[in-house]
Amino acid sequence: MKPERIIHEANQIALFMETMPEDERVAGVAGHINDYWEPRIRRKFLDMIERGDPGFRPLVLEAAPKIRRPAPGA
Repeated sequence: MKPERIIHEANQIALFMETMPEDERVAGVAGHINDYWEPRIRRKFLDMIERGDPGFRPLVLEAAPKIRRPAPGA
């Protein structure tokens, strides 16, 4: 998946979760990505976050520490 698509998809999740109660937003974004994104996409996403790639909504950045990094080779 291209980086632009990863940013778009993560931001779409955040946009939806921003309609939820504030105490559920971060867990909602992280939970969705952990549950539904395949390991190689999650790994690429986390690499982008660590590099500081621009374009992610603040809620995505806030949720990033709660997103599980897949095991090598997964």
